[in-house]
Amino acid sequence: MIRALVILAGLLAMAGAAGVYAENHGAEHASATLKNTAGEVIGEARLIEDATGLVHVNVHVNGISPGEHGIHIHAIGACSPTFLAAGGHHNPLGQEHGLDNPDGPHAGDLPALTVTPAGVGHLDVVTDRATLSPGTTSVFDADGSALVIHADPDDQVTDPTGNSGARVACGVIEQD
Repeated sequence: MIRALVILAGLLAMAGAAGVYAENHGAEHASATLKNTAGEVIGEARLIEDATGLVHVNVHVNGISPGEHGIHIHAIGACSPTFLAAGGHHNPLGQEHGLDNPDGPHAGDLPALTVTPAGVGHLDVVTDRATLSPGTTSVFDADGSALVIHADPDDQVTDPTGNSGARVACGVIEQD
């Protein structure tokens, strides 16, 4: 009986340790509150890095112009005093811009965000070019990263910005 209790206690300790390991070394989570140029919250983004290293990006916005908009992870975790504070696209590997560029893409390049005539937009995408965990392509480098929405569609080839126009929304990516 005592031996069974010792074995049971050992199994419970291992299960607890496995739970702590999974909690600390499982999926990485991040988010960004997206604000327009007037400082109003117009949406949010959630980023989750799964166990295989893929980052799932989920963006919801309300109140921007209808149509397609370029959206990118930018190299600096700052949005003020202007959205230019976010710097260029997250590009730690020195690629050219665009998902359709043979010499690209940047780690921060994403497909278009489509906004309905009612001003509501949603993007669900998975990327293997940027990470939330430590490493060369992490969005959590020394100066962080931001998510930026542009006024125009991204042509996915023109370096360095895809001709996606002015920055209309920005949110600093923060670890959850």
